Amino acid sequence: MKKVILLLTGFISMIGMSQEQTKFTPQISISGEGKILVTPDIAVIQLGVQNNGKDPKEVKQLNDVTIDKVIAYIKKFGIPVTDYQTTQLSLYKNYDYEKKKHSYQANQTISVTLKDISKYNAFMMDVMETGINVINGVEFKSSKMELFESQARKKAILNAKKKAEDYVSVLPGQKVGKAISISDNSQTNYPQPVFMAKGMMADSEATQPKETLAIGEIEIVSNVSVSFVLE
Repeated sequence: MKKVILLLTGFISMIGMSQEQTKFTPQISISGEGKILVTPDIAVIQLGVQNNGKDPKEVKQLNDVTIDKVIAYIKKFGIPVTDYQTTQLSLYKNYDYEKKKHSYQANQTISVTLKDISKYNAFMMDVMETGINVINGVEFKSSKMELFESQARKKAILNAKKKAEDYVSVLPGQKVGKAISISDNSQTNYPQPVFMAKGMMADSEATQPKETLAIGEIEIVSNVSVSFVLE
Protein backbone atom coordinates (compact mmCIF):
# COMPACT_ATOMS: atom_id res chain seq x y z
CA MET A 1 0.00 0.00 0.00
CA LYS A 2 2.84 2.41 0.86
CA LYS A 3 4.41 1.78 -2.55
CA VAL A 4 1.11 2.64 -4.28
CA ILE A 5 0.77 5.87 -2.29
CA LEU A 6 4.37 6.87 -3.11
CA LEU A 7 3.85 6.19 -6.84
CA LEU A 8 0.60 8.16 -6.86
CA THR A 9 2.26 11.10 -5.06
CA GLY A 10 5.11 11.09 -7.60
CA PHE A 11 2.65 11.03 -10.52
CA ILE A 12 0.70 14.01 -9.11
CA SER A 13 3.99 15.92 -8.70
CA MET A 14 4.91 15.26 -12.33
CA ILE A 15 1.54 16.59 -13.48
CA GLY A 16 2.09 19.75 -11.45
CA MET A 17 5.53 20.26 -13.00
CA SER A 18 4.15 19.69 -16.51
CA GLN A 19 1.41 22.29 -15.97
CA GLU A 20 4.01 24.75 -14.67
CA GLN A 21 6.23 24.20 -17.74
CA THR A 22 3.37 24.66 -20.23
CA LYS A 23 2.07 27.81 -18.59
CA PHE A 24 1.03 30.30 -21.26
CA THR A 25 3.36 33.25 -21.81
CA PRO A 26 1.57 36.44 -22.91
CA GLN A 27 3.05 37.56 -26.20
CA ILE A 28 2.43 39.62 -29.31
CA SER A 29 3.32 38.53 -32.86
CA ILE A 30 4.05 41.26 -35.39
CA SER A 31 5.32 41.50 -38.97
CA GLY A 32 7.93 44.09 -39.86
CA GLU A 33 9.31 45.43 -43.12
CA GLY A 34 12.52 47.24 -44.01
CA LYS A 35 13.24 48.78 -47.42
CA ILE A 36 16.47 50.06 -48.93
CA LEU A 37 16.63 51.65 -52.41
CA VAL A 38 19.97 51.08 -54.15
CA THR A 39 21.34 52.28 -57.49
CA PRO A 40 22.82 49.26 -59.31
CA ASP A 41 26.46 49.35 -60.39
CA ILE A 42 26.79 45.82 -61.85
CA ALA A 43 25.08 44.08 -64.79
CA VAL A 44 25.02 40.29 -65.07
CA ILE A 45 24.25 39.25 -68.65
CA GLN A 46 23.31 35.74 -69.80
CA LEU A 47 24.35 35.30 -73.45
CA GLY A 48 23.35 32.17 -75.34
CA VAL A 49 23.65 30.45 -78.69
CA GLN A 50 21.37 27.75 -80.04
CA ASN A 51 21.66 25.70 -83.22
CA ASN A 52 19.49 22.94 -84.68
CA GLY A 53 20.30 20.29 -87.27
CA LYS A 54 20.37 16.66 -88.26
CA ASP A 55 23.98 16.01 -87.32
CA PRO A 56 24.96 16.37 -83.62
CA LYS A 57 28.59 17.11 -84.47
CA GLU A 58 27.56 19.83 -86.90
CA VAL A 59 25.28 21.68 -84.47
CA LYS A 60 27.91 21.42 -81.73
CA GLN A 61 30.56 22.82 -84.06
CA LEU A 62 28.28 25.72 -85.06
CA ASN A 63 27.86 26.56 -81.38
CA ASP A 64 31.60 26.32 -80.76
CA VAL A 65 32.35 28.77 -83.58
CA THR A 66 29.97 31.36 -82.12
CA ILE A 67 31.17 30.88 -78.55
CA ASP A 68 34.77 31.27 -79.71
CA LYS A 69 33.82 34.65 -81.24
CA VAL A 70 31.96 35.66 -78.08
CA ILE A 71 34.92 34.90 -75.83
CA ALA A 72 37.25 36.79 -78.17
CA TYR A 73 34.88 39.77 -78.06
CA ILE A 74 34.67 39.63 -74.24
CA LYS A 75 38.46 39.61 -73.97
CA LYS A 76 38.76 42.49 -76.45
CA PHE A 77 36.26 44.43 -74.35
CA GLY A 78 38.65 44.16 -71.41
CA ILE A 79 36.52 41.97 -69.15
CA PRO A 80 38.65 39.87 -66.72
CA VAL A 81 38.49 36.06 -67.02
CA THR A 82 37.05 35.93 -63.49
CA ASP A 83 33.96 37.83 -64.69
CA TYR A 84 32.67 35.41 -67.34
CA GLN A 85 32.01 31.68 -67.43
CA THR A 86 29.97 28.99 -69.17
CA THR A 87 26.81 28.36 -67.16
CA GLN A 88 25.00 25.93 -69.46
CA LEU A 89 26.07 23.43 -72.10
CA SER A 90 23.66 20.91 -73.61
CA LEU A 91 22.97 18.77 -76.66
CA TYR A 92 19.47 17.37 -77.13
CA LYS A 93 18.13 14.69 -79.43
CA ASN A 94 14.59 15.43 -80.59
CA TYR A 95 12.14 13.28 -82.52
CA ASP A 96 9.54 14.62 -84.97
CA TYR A 97 6.65 12.15 -84.87
CA GLU A 98 5.02 13.61 -87.98
CA LYS A 99 8.14 13.44 -90.15
CA LYS A 100 9.48 10.46 -88.20
CA LYS A 101 12.95 11.94 -88.11
CA HIS A 102 15.49 12.82 -85.45
CA SER A 103 17.08 16.23 -85.03
CA TYR A 104 19.57 17.73 -82.60
CA GLN A 105 19.67 20.97 -80.66
CA ALA A 106 22.85 22.41 -79.12
CA ASN A 107 22.72 25.14 -76.46
CA GLN A 108 25.42 27.04 -74.63
CA THR A 109 25.17 29.99 -72.25
CA ILE A 110 27.88 32.32 -70.98
CA SER A 111 27.33 34.54 -67.95
CA VAL A 112 29.13 37.89 -68.13
CA THR A 113 29.49 40.23 -65.15
CA LEU A 114 29.91 43.80 -66.32
CA LYS A 115 31.28 45.79 -63.39
CA ASP A 116 31.33 49.09 -65.29
CA ILE A 117 27.64 49.54 -65.93
CA SER A 118 28.22 52.62 -68.10
CA LYS A 119 29.56 50.26 -70.81
CA TYR A 120 26.38 48.18 -70.90
CA ASN A 121 24.92 49.68 -74.09
CA ALA A 122 28.18 49.45 -76.03
CA PHE A 123 28.68 45.85 -74.94
CA MET A 124 25.15 44.74 -75.84
CA MET A 125 25.07 46.43 -79.23
CA ASP A 126 28.25 44.86 -80.57
CA VAL A 127 28.04 41.44 -78.93
CA MET A 128 25.14 40.57 -81.26
CA GLU A 129 27.62 40.66 -84.17
CA THR A 130 29.34 37.54 -82.78
CA GLY A 131 26.38 35.34 -83.69
CA ILE A 132 24.67 35.22 -80.28
CA ASN A 133 20.99 34.48 -80.87
CA VAL A 134 19.69 34.17 -77.31
CA ILE A 135 19.76 36.61 -74.39
CA ASN A 136 18.51 34.60 -71.44
CA GLY A 137 18.34 37.57 -69.11
CA VAL A 138 20.04 40.59 -67.60
CA GLU A 139 20.13 41.42 -63.90
CA PHE A 140 21.22 44.70 -62.38
CA LYS A 141 22.91 44.29 -59.00
CA SER A 142 24.94 46.21 -56.46
CA SER A 143 28.50 45.42 -55.42
CA LYS A 144 27.43 46.14 -51.82
CA MET A 145 24.40 43.86 -51.63
CA GLU A 146 25.34 42.23 -48.31
CA LEU A 147 25.70 45.61 -46.62
CA PHE A 148 22.35 46.87 -47.90
CA GLU A 149 20.57 43.59 -47.07
CA SER A 150 21.89 43.87 -43.50
CA GLN A 151 20.54 47.42 -43.26
CA ALA A 152 17.14 46.28 -44.55
CA ARG A 153 16.96 43.47 -41.97
CA LYS A 154 17.71 45.89 -39.12
CA LYS A 155 15.02 48.27 -40.35
CA ALA A 156 12.53 45.39 -40.49
CA ILE A 157 13.19 44.41 -36.86
CA LEU A 158 12.89 48.04 -35.71
CA ASN A 159 9.67 48.36 -37.68
CA ALA A 160 8.22 45.26 -36.02
CA LYS A 161 9.18 46.51 -32.55
CA LYS A 162 7.68 49.95 -33.23
CA LYS A 163 4.40 48.39 -34.37
CA ALA A 164 4.30 46.15 -31.30
CA GLU A 165 4.88 49.15 -29.02
CA ASP A 166 2.06 51.05 -30.77
CA TYR A 167 -0.39 48.23 -30.09
CA VAL A 168 0.67 47.70 -26.48
CA SER A 169 0.73 51.42 -25.66
CA VAL A 170 -3.05 51.44 -25.21
CA LEU A 171 -3.03 48.44 -22.85
CA PRO A 172 -2.69 49.55 -19.18
CA GLY A 173 0.16 48.00 -17.22
CA GLN A 174 1.80 46.22 -20.17
CA LYS A 175 4.93 46.77 -22.21
CA VAL A 176 6.88 44.98 -24.94
CA GLY A 177 9.57 42.64 -23.63
CA LYS A 178 12.25 40.55 -25.28
CA ALA A 179 11.82 38.84 -28.63
CA ILE A 180 11.25 35.09 -28.33
CA SER A 181 11.07 34.17 -32.05
CA ILE A 182 12.08 35.73 -35.37
CA SER A 183 11.37 34.38 -38.86
CA ASP A 184 12.70 35.89 -42.08
CA ASN A 185 10.65 36.04 -45.30
CA SER A 186 12.87 38.35 -47.36
CA GLN A 187 13.20 38.38 -51.13
CA THR A 188 15.11 40.76 -53.43
CA ASN A 189 13.81 41.61 -56.90
CA TYR A 190 16.33 42.84 -59.44
CA PRO A 191 15.27 45.23 -62.22
CA GLN A 192 15.12 43.58 -65.63
CA PRO A 193 16.05 45.89 -68.53
CA VAL A 194 14.37 45.61 -71.92
CA PHE A 195 16.94 45.11 -74.65
CA MET A 196 16.29 46.43 -78.17
CA ALA A 197 18.14 44.96 -81.11
CA LYS A 198 20.52 47.15 -83.08
CA GLY A 199 18.13 47.54 -86.02
CA MET A 200 15.27 48.66 -83.79
CA MET A 201 17.55 51.21 -82.15
CA ALA A 202 18.51 52.68 -85.52
CA ASP A 203 14.87 52.93 -86.63
CA SER A 204 13.90 54.91 -83.56
CA GLU A 205 16.96 57.21 -83.38
CA ALA A 206 15.14 60.13 -84.93
CA THR A 207 12.36 60.20 -82.34
CA GLN A 208 14.00 58.74 -79.23
CA PRO A 209 16.70 60.19 -76.93
CA LYS A 210 20.16 58.67 -77.25
CA GLU A 211 20.00 57.39 -73.66
CA THR A 212 18.69 53.83 -74.02
CA LEU A 213 19.33 52.35 -70.57
CA ALA A 214 17.10 53.01 -67.58
CA ILE A 215 18.48 50.89 -64.77
CA GLY A 216 16.24 52.33 -62.06
CA GLU A 217 16.82 51.19 -58.50
CA ILE A 218 16.97 47.89 -56.70
CA GLU A 219 14.41 47.69 -53.92
CA ILE A 220 15.90 45.52 -51.21
CA VAL A 221 13.06 44.43 -48.94
CA SER A 222 13.36 42.50 -45.69
CA ASN A 223 10.19 40.99 -44.21
CA VAL A 224 10.21 39.45 -40.75
CA SER A 225 7.76 38.02 -38.26
CA VAL A 226 8.64 38.62 -34.61
CA SER A 227 7.03 37.46 -31.38
CA PHE A 228 7.64 39.60 -28.28
CA VAL A 229 6.91 38.75 -24.66
CA LEU A 230 4.33 41.01 -23.01
CA GLU A 231 5.52 42.16 -19.61
